[in-house]
Amino acid sequence: MNPVNKFKNWYDEEVEISSVRIPSACCLTSIGLDGYPNSRIVSLKEVVANSFVVTGPLNSRKGVELLNNSKSSLTFWWTKTERQIRIQGDAVQIDNQLAERYFAERSLESQLVSKLSSQGSEIENLSELKDIFEKKISGSNNDKIERPIEWAGFYIKPKRIEFMQFQANRFHIRELYLLENGSWNKKILQP
Repeated sequence: MNPVNKFKNWYDEEVEISSVRIPSACCLTSIGLDGYPNSRIVSLKEVVANSFVVTGPLNSRKGVELLNNSKSSLTFWWTKTERQIRIQGDAVQIDNQLAERYFAERSLESQLVSKLSSQGSEIENLSELKDIFEKKISGSNNDKIERPIEWAGFYIKPKRIEFMQFQANRFHIRELYLLENGSWNKKILQP
């Protein structure tokens, strides 16, 4: 079985019963320029061609780190189904056409924040940026906001995917899929 299809099945089950506002939320970890791992919560956009897509500015800490070192991971934890999925793989920048599509799908507010903000950069006074945002949003008339050139995203191309189904007796069911020579091999792990 292709573990990406198993991921899709588990994800669909979680979405169907979840009361969580963003069941696509996951923890993305990159390797920092200083060698330390950096983790943050992001939203999975979709699964395309056996890859997991996340988006954001290429000049943010996340973007700079993934461009510098492609080794990355995604971790999902779903409370309703009590499932965890850990994905390790390589980040590859998405093409501009796909970046345009994802940017266009964002709310006007999210687009404008991406246009005005240099994500993660230090700022003296956040209220000044908020004032600029308020002026722009009130005068926008829902005009199309052009995608900033540095706003894109990444495919996380998996090499390892671990599924864990939590059990009340702590005898968790764990399956590890490893991509070896173009084929997925499954291993059962102890709880």
